[in-house]
Amino acid sequence: MVKRLLVGLGIWLACVVADLLSLGWMLVALFCSPRRFWRGAIAKDQAVNAAVLNGSEDETISSRAARAAARGERWGCVLCRLLDKIDRNHCRDATGT
Repeated sequence: MVKRLLVGLGIWLACVVADLLSLGWMLVALFCSPRRFWRGAIAKDQAVNAAVLNGSEDETISSRAARAAARGERWGCVLCRLLDKIDRNHCRDATGT
């Protein structure tokens, strides 16, 4: 039990360090390589979907919201309307359809 906890804490610390490094590189990429910046932003989106929202690690919050909206779930409809005001057809484009 204690060993498992220590291993988990070690992995968590490694993730924190990796996240800080990736945020630094994203900032550099914002000015030097916009494509690399957006790949990093999508990776962060997927990480939040998986770790915080208990979704798939291979899916963005936008594509998840689009699927929820298609099922008529209120949160998906609201989020997609908001995202579509910022970026036209964002949710539809996030699903690749």
